[in-house]
Amino acid sequence: MKKVISTTKAPKPVGPYSQAIKAGKFLFISGQLAIDPKEGRIVASDMKEQTIRVLENIKAILEAENYSLADIVQTNVYLASIATFNDFNTVYAKYFGKDYPARATVGIALMPDALVEISAIAYKE
Repeated sequence: MKKVISTTKAPKPVGPYSQAIKAGKFLFISGQLAIDPKEGRIVASDMKEQTIRVLENIKAILEAENYSLADIVQTNVYLASIATFNDFNTVYAKYFGKDYPARATVGIALMPDALVEISAIAYKE
């Protein structure tokens, strides 16, 4: 059984997709940008600030279904420039402690003003 997950504490989708889909014990979170849910636009201008906003958006979606960052088993990270990898990694590490989820990170063209996008898969017993 699949369930669409939506919260006003994370930005509305900018296209034809859901914030997340719950399927069984898995929660699949769509790629999140550094969009402020109240402003409806990207307000952070550097990699560290954008990474914080993206992870806070993911955290809000997780919490809407009583999941937490500790339940994330996989992330896919898209960086507008691999040159910002170290700044991204510094913030990312603080959010996940030492039990990091599996991860893939690639450099790719993102929408204007976006420096990072993260999608995630969470699992909870």
